[in-house]
Amino acid sequence: MIIIEALLINFNVKEEQNHQKDSEQLDLLYGTTKKIANKKEKDLGEKSSSRSTEKRLQISKKENSPENILILDTETTGLDNEKDDCLEVGSILFNVKSRAVLAQQSFLLPVEINNSEKINNIPAEITRLPQPLSEAIKYFESLVCLSDVIVAHNAEFDMKWFGLKKLPQIEKQWICSMDDITWPADRQLKTRPSVRDLALAYGVPVWNLHRALTDCIYLAEVFKRCSELEELLIRALEPKVLLRAEISYEKRHLAKNAGFRWNDAIKGAWSRKMSRRDMEKLDFPVQEVDFHA
Repeated sequence: MIIIEALLINFNVKEEQNHQKDSEQLDLLYGTTKKIANKKEKDLGEKSSSRSTEKRLQISKKENSPENILILDTETTGLDNEKDDCLEVGSILFNVKSRAVLAQQSFLLPVEINNSEKINNIPAEITRLPQPLSEAIKYFESLVCLSDVIVAHNAEFDMKWFGLKKLPQIEKQWICSMDDITWPADRQLKTRPSVRDLALAYGVPVWNLHRALTDCIYLAEVFKRCSELEELLIRALEPKVLLRAEISYEKRHLAKNAGFRWNDAIKGAWSRKMSRRDMEKLDFPVQEVDFHA
């Protein structure tokens, strides 16, 4: 009888131990499962938050992007706006969201002589033939008024002719499609591409050069094919700083490849205007310089 009672006690102890062990295993399993579930929930939350943030950024970009841009180009009798004259203006009013041309215009301004005729193929006598010049300028002003931003290839050159003689002053912000826009790397363009190279990189046929409206058409066709146009325009509008490359003669190619120009804005130095965001990507040291220094 004593032996049987001892066996029963031993059996009960083992049962209790087994039950406790099973309970501990269940608790461990539950805890692990809960951690996995929590992690999945957290990951899903982070992914959802990331997607939400990305969506908000995309919406913000669309909202901040210019609605209409005026693509503009000039042809001139020379390079000096104090001695030479602008003899042709071409422009295209372009809607960014729809990637559509809304209006386009080209007109000549009368000149006595064209020293750049071999380049632009515009004889001076053609510019003096009768045309509705005053009406053309009024229409041009209306296109400027409807635009949010002016876009030109080598804008620094084009903008200096406005506000002189018959051409009106333009008070809108300018974007240079050569210097201000950082074109996608997969297009394999130079840092400061020509209109021709830019057009060909986007599959736009090139049939003529150095007429104002033709060059505007090339840019409009490039913009039609550019899926990231809003982002490129927003980045192009970021404030610019004038930078001087702190670089040796032996490594001058680094500055040249990055779009810096020798003896241009700063005499005796490689310099370029660019945003601070792009400045951080340079692989050589630079010094910020006052624009008016």
